[in-house]
Amino acid sequence: MDYIITALVSYLFGSIPFGYLFTKILLKKDIRNVGSGNIGATNVLRTGNKLLGYLTLVLDIAKAVVPVIFIKLNYPDLVYISALCAFLGHLFPIWLKFKGGKGVATLVGILLSINIYYAIVFGTVWILTFVISKYSSLSSLFASISIPIYLLIIDKGNIIFFIIMFVLIFYTHRENIKRLINKEESKSKIY
Repeated sequence: MDYIITALVSYLFGSIPFGYLFTKILLKKDIRNVGSGNIGATNVLRTGNKLLGYLTLVLDIAKAVVPVIFIKLNYPDLVYISALCAFLGHLFPIWLKFKGGKGVATLVGILLSINIYYAIVFGTVWILTFVISKYSSLSSLFASISIPIYLLIIDKGNIIFFIIMFVLIFYTHRENIKRLINKEESKSKIY
């Protein structure tokens, strides 16, 4: 029963579409009709409202932190189930016909909750890649694969889980990857 409750509650936390809610309520826009059509923070920034973009980022991180930390403290054996379900909630929210975000901020929340060093590795790789390339999507892909590599070389943690996370991030970025290959991807501004 603990497995089912953990999975369900974590999924529901992860499925809260903050970017969609903020733009719909405060800007009277459907974020799915703006820029890339994604509900995440990067696309919310494209509305021109930086406050809502950064607020979406923080809350998309928090919606993984809240359930994963709670489960980590109370049911540590279920922490990866909680993390996966919160992540899947963000990618496939029931409220938006299972069409959600790309999962990067929610993955950051998972990393912060499981091991702060993972989040530091992810953040460092993301920033370095972004400074060099100016592509948010490429930065996210490199940062996501850096965690399994880090685990393989240094930490020996749950590498399978983070390979699954990378595969899901790769899947959500498949259109970005095509645009990167065709040199059609838009460069991003995060400030």
